[in-house]
Amino acid sequence: MWQARGLHKRPACAGAAPSPGRCACEAMARLTGTRPGRRWGCAAAFLLLLLTVQAAQKADLSGEATAATINHSLTLLQRLQELLHNSNSSDSVLRVRTAASDEAKVFHTHQLLLSLQSEVFESLLRNQSVLTLHEPPETAALFEKFIRYLYCGGVSILLHQAIPMHQLASKYRVWGLQRGVAEYMKSHLASESSQGHVVGWYHYAVRIGDAALQESCLQFLAWNLSAVLSSAEWGSVSAELLLLLLERSDLVLHSELELYTAVEGWLGRRQPEPAVAERVLRAIRYPMIPPSQLFRLQAQSAVLARHRGAVQDLLFQAFQFHAASPLHFAKYFDVNCSMFLPRNYLAPSWGSQWVINNPARDDRSTSFQTQLGPSSHDAGKRVTWNALFSPRWLPVSLRPVYSETVPGAVQPARIEDGRPRLVVTPAMSSPDFAGVSFQKTVLVAVRQQGRVLVKHAYSFHQSSDEAPDFLAHADLQKRASEYLIDNSLHLHIIVKPVYHSLIKVKK
Repeated sequence: MWQARGLHKRPACAGAAPSPGRCACEAMARLTGTRPGRRWGCAAAFLLLLLTVQAAQKADLSGEATAATINHSLTLLQRLQELLHNSNSSDSVLRVRTAASDEAKVFHTHQLLLSLQSEVFESLLRNQSVLTLHEPPETAALFEKFIRYLYCGGVSILLHQAIPMHQLASKYRVWGLQRGVAEYMKSHLASESSQGHVVGWYHYAVRIGDAALQESCLQFLAWNLSAVLSSAEWGSVSAELLLLLLERSDLVLHSELELYTAVEGWLGRRQPEPAVAERVLRAIRYPMIPPSQLFRLQAQSAVLARHRGAVQDLLFQAFQFHAASPLHFAKYFDVNCSMFLPRNYLAPSWGSQWVINNPARDDRSTSFQTQLGPSSHDAGKRVTWNALFSPRWLPVSLRPVYSETVPGAVQPARIEDGRPRLVVTPAMSSPDFAGVSFQKTVLVAVRQQGRVLVKHAYSFHQSSDEAPDFLAHADLQKRASEYLIDNSLHLHIIVKPVYHSLIKVKK
C-alpha cells in the first residue's frame, strides 16, 4: 500500500513558495535554455527538449548535400541521470520502507520524470511531494535501478532480479519496462543458474496471468526435460505443473522409465495428498516401459506399492499390451489414447542422432534403424529409415525455367532462394506395418549460454515424409549461425509408432 504525506499544497516548481534548491523546472531550463514556469511550463520545457533532440537527429534531405545529423542524445541521457543524484534540484521525495527494517531508503526525484513514465506516480504526486512506499525486501533492493530506468529508459538485470523488477513495473504501471522484462525472461530460459529459474518463472507467470510466458516456459521444460529432471529445479515443480507436463507427448527424455524414476523421487519429497499422487502415477505411460522393468518396479518401488490399487489396472493392461501382437490387442482395447502414444524418447531404439558437419556445403544422407513398436511382441523387428538433408532445396515455383521470350535462356536461381529440407522415408515395407503409422520428430539442438539445448522440434506423420518449414529462417551459410555448434548442425530424428484400431469386436 502507499502512504502519502504532503509538504506543500502544490509542488515547489508550480507556485509561490520556491524550494530551498532549484526545482525540476529550473533543471530543465538549464538543459533547454528556456525560462522556468509553472508545472505546465516545466512540461513544455521538457517536451521542447525532446523535440529539439528529435529535430537534430533528422537530416534535411531536401536541402544541401552538406546536411548532417548532430546527435547529443547520449549526453542528454547522462544529464538526466545526473539529476537523480542531484538532490538540490528535486521537487519530490520517495521513502521506501520494508517490513524487515525500520530504516527507509530515500530518493530525491523529479515529479515530471516520474509522471511521464508512470501513471501511478502521476496520480500519487498530483497534490503531494513526499511519498512513503512499502515494498517487500526483493523489490526494495531493486528500487534504485527501477528509478534509474524512469530517468534513463534503460536498466541491467540478472536472472534472480527478473521477477521483482517485473513486479515493480506492474505495480507502478511502467508498461515499457514490464514488456522488456517479460521478453528478457523468454530469451533467457536457457541461461544456467545454480538453483534453476524456469520453474519459478512459470509459477510467477501463472500468478500474474501471462499466458505467453507460461507457454514459453512449458515448451522449454518439455523439450529439455532430461536436464530438468537431474537438476535442483525439479524439486520446486508444483503438482499442477507436473500434471501439465505429464499430459504432453512432446516431452524429450531418455525413456519413460527415466520419467517414472523422477516422478517417484518427486512424490517422496513432496508427499502430496493421495488423490494428487494417484493422478500423477496414472499419467505415466506404462506400456512404454519394457515388461522386465515393470516387474522390477512392482517388486522394488515403495511408491508403487503404496498406491498399487490406483494403478493396478494400468499395469495389467501394460502387460497385456506386451504379451499380444498390437494388431490383436487393438481389436479389444482402445489404442487411440495417450497411454499408447510414445513421447520423444532419446534411447537408440527410438531414433538416431545426426551431426552434419558444415551443413551448407552439399546434400547429405544417412540411414538408421528403429524398433517396429514398443510392444515386446515386436521386440526383434526393426524398421530401416533413410534421411536426406539438403541445405538449399528450391520449391518448384523457384526452380530455373526456360524463358519464352529468349529461346534457350534459363532464368537463374539464387542460392539464397533455397531453404533447408529434411526428408525421412522408410527403406522397406512389411505386413507388420498394418495397423500402425509412424510419426517422425526432428529435434534441433543449439548452444545457448554455454548449454546444449533443444531449440526446435518438427513433427510430421507417415502421410508426409518431409518436415514442414524445416529451419525456414535459419542461415546455415554463416559459421556464427545460432543453429550451428562448432560449425555443425545437431539433429536427433525420432520415429514413434502410432497404433490404430482396425476391427471392433462386439462384447
